[in-house]
Amino acid sequence: MDIDRLSSGTCAISRGLALVGDAWSALILRDASRGMTQFDQFRTSLGIAPNILSRRLKALTEAGVLEKRRYSERPPRDEYVLTDAGRDFIPVLAAMGEWGRRYNGGGQALSHLVDESTGAPVRALVVDEASGRPLREVPMRLVMPDEAT
Repeated sequence: MDIDRLSSGTCAISRGLALVGDAWSALILRDASRGMTQFDQFRTSLGIAPNILSRRLKALTEAGVLEKRRYSERPPRDEYVLTDAGRDFIPVLAAMGEWGRRYNGGGQALSHLVDESTGAPVRALVVDEASGRPLREVPMRLVMPDEAT
């Protein structure tokens, strides 16, 4: 796959995939959206090899979806927090999760999107680009299962 071509092409989907289009990156962003920030938290949650995790965290930081912050000088330790671009990716994760639940496994949704200030569930609305009229509502969730109401 020619990442340089994808990331500079005219298709917005290919440009987005060039930034976060592998499974590990999406799962790291999922965990970051659930409050994980530290290398060991990601490694434990994902069961990912440290060298792969390091590469993905570096790439996500360079892509501007995560920000690396030093939280300890002795020993030197960094955390990874979502940027605005990373937070804007959360509905994409929720949509992927809902699609996977619906077409690959079924069952009850395990996460949902909520308004940060009120905690109320949030739903995405698919609209017709030309008219702006609603086409259908897409239920989405992105909350830890033990936080679900």
